[in-house]
Amino acid sequence: MSEPKPKKPLSSHRWVLGYLMREKRIFLPSLGALFFTAILSLAFPYFLKELIGNPTDALRQGVDPAEVLAKSNHVVLMLISVLAVQSIIAFFRVQGFIRSGEAALNRLRRDIFAHLVKLPVPFYQEQRSGALSNRVSADLGIVRDTLLNAVPQAVRHTVILIGGLIFIFVASWKLSLIMLGSVPVVVLAIAFFGRKVRGFSRDAQDSLAEAGTVIEETTQSIADVKAFGNEDFEARRYDRALESFFAVTLRGARHRAAFLSFIIFALFGTIAFVTWYGSRMYAHGEIGWTNFAAFILFSIFVGASLGSFPEIISQFQQTAGATDRLREILDTPTERVSGDMGIQLQGALGFKRVNFHYPSRPDVQVLNDIDFQIQPGQRVALVGPSGAGKSTIFSLILGFHHPESGRILFDDVNAAEISLPCLRAQMAIVPQEVMLFGGTILENIEYGNPGASREDIARIAEMANAHEFISALPEGYDTVVGPRGTKLSGGQRQRIAIARAILANPRILLLDEATSALDSESERLVNEALERAMSGRTSLVIAHRLSTVRHADVILVFNHGRIVESGSHEELIARGGTYKLLVETQLV
Repeated sequence: MSEPKPKKPLSSHRWVLGYLMREKRIFLPSLGALFFTAILSLAFPYFLKELIGNPTDALRQGVDPAEVLAKSNHVVLMLISVLAVQSIIAFFRVQGFIRSGEAALNRLRRDIFAHLVKLPVPFYQEQRSGALSNRVSADLGIVRDTLLNAVPQAVRHTVILIGGLIFIFVASWKLSLIMLGSVPVVVLAIAFFGRKVRGFSRDAQDSLAEAGTVIEETTQSIADVKAFGNEDFEARRYDRALESFFAVTLRGARHRAAFLSFIIFALFGTIAFVTWYGSRMYAHGEIGWTNFAAFILFSIFVGASLGSFPEIISQFQQTAGATDRLREILDTPTERVSGDMGIQLQGALGFKRVNFHYPSRPDVQVLNDIDFQIQPGQRVALVGPSGAGKSTIFSLILGFHHPESGRILFDDVNAAEISLPCLRAQMAIVPQEVMLFGGTILENIEYGNPGASREDIARIAEMANAHEFISALPEGYDTVVGPRGTKLSGGQRQRIAIARAILANPRILLLDEATSALDSESERLVNEALERAMSGRTSLVIAHRLSTVRHADVILVFNHGRIVESGSHEELIARGGTYKLLVETQLV
């Protein structure tokens, strides 16, 4: 039996339309109203034709002027009535399109963000700071313009174009065929220039995202920028990014301008020629005045609609470039979420002959044949020189990366068989450099267990030696910590991170050099908090200070990606190996 053919991927326009159709309860009635008002727009040239044509023909035939004026008054009243109906429907139609368009855009935003937060850590390690968010924001801005402006305009002008062509064919099929002779040329121009515009749009968005990245990186590292006196350097870096964006934009503008100029010349030149030819037909009696007037008026409407299509198509081409990049994000595989969701960890953890290298550095073996077993409730210290593989162990435990070979076991169950959300819900980490969110202290602690009561948070803060300094602040727990917690000291941020970890009530607690770079008093307070945090939990500690590891149940000594020694502090000192050397040089 032959294999089924793979599904053809949706075009960018159908993909965006799919989001609009998910709001069809509002979008379809608005679309129907748009069709109706577009058809009513054709009433204007129709009644105008009656005003121009009927009086002229009537006066030629010697009809009473009063009768002509009465008929003209009737036509004007009909026209005003149609315009009133059109205006009322347009009021609700515009609201409907905006509502459905914004709802579709919000749904798209939610889908992209929900997908982004589920992408694996290596994806973010390959992205420059700020580039991703700037790129997504710029692309969504283009999609928004399309949903709220280009789509309604495209529908409206398509209806007017088709309706207008029907009327001009009724007025004179010969003149209509002459005018339509220019259509193939316009279509070919649209196809050629459209591809160019799409490519330039994508390049421009990339350049704009690069400029936004410079702003974000500079503001995030403003202390370093000023400390090194590099304000002018950053300004020049931003100038280069803007110049690149400007150059791409100008190249795209030249193609769009050439496209628009060609359309104007071809389109209105055709209308002028057809009008000249029609006047000759009228002079020879081959067409009546009413039909000739109708042809001219509807040709103007058709020409105006055709003239708007270059900008509309250009917008659609820009949207295609933007949605291609958004779909690249949505097509990026997310982290593994399948597996056992109901397992309750007891805290046992084991590495069985684990080997690992980072995908970006396949020639560097970071972990070599790592093998150890931790019992529930044990405190295990990971020591060794920088680059020995300690932090990589934490990344593997948290599922940020996966072993090249070997197994990681939680309670003798292979980590690959357990859902990552389930695993992480039962773990917590206190990093070396705490990055707090820009909200309040309360919100930052609550992040460990969203929905926790204020009383529980205060109780946990006391355990983390944080309640006293928090209460001393003018706004207490409602104090805004500033970007990345910059309004707090390192020791204060560390204790908030410990409180957050305790509030999560994990079975496995990971401490990544949690007391490094602290003064002695802050270190004492943090160590007291860590003692409470580790009580009754399996705890893994990466540390470079002897005071934080000497009471560990097991110490694993790493060097060049291998475990070279393991045992208690006393056992390792008595052995006289690498650990003793580290202790003597205070590199632990």
